Amino acid sequence: MNGEPIVILLVEDDDGHAALVRMNFEESKLANTLIRVCDGEQALDYLYRRNAFSDPAKSPRPGIVLLDLRMPKVDGLTVLKTIKSDANLARIPVVILTTSEVDMDIAKAYDFHANSYLVKPVDFSKFTELMKTMDFYWLAWNQRPR
Repeated sequence: MNGEPIVILLVEDDDGHAALVRMNFEESKLANTLIRVCDGEQALDYLYRRNAFSDPAKSPRPGIVLLDLRMPKVDGLTVLKTIKSDANLARIPVVILTTSEVDMDIAKAYDFHANSYLVKPVDFSKFTELMKTMDFYWLAWNQRPR
């Protein structure tokens, strides 16, 4: 296990879903930093250190991106495609965390090199279970390039 804390960029426009993700990370007592942005435009601004995120000290490079698909301004698939097309960002694991079970969305996400595609369960306990499993896999067991 790696064990080193990382920055997690949560790209989520739904306040309720973001609160559930944050709560699950806090309950897991992981030392990682969770940074939330509310739409795809903010995600790209964060990753490219533009506008409100221009200070590198306040916008550290994420070790993983949790990305919703259905968002205002810039949709998640566009954000994913942009990340994976940029040599400076392409190695950042991107986990799609969305309500969409549409086959076309899943196929496009993998076509654009998503590292994983997770559908948010409606049931609270199942959502919590999903988050704990994801936390353990992506933040404890998974090895990232240095």
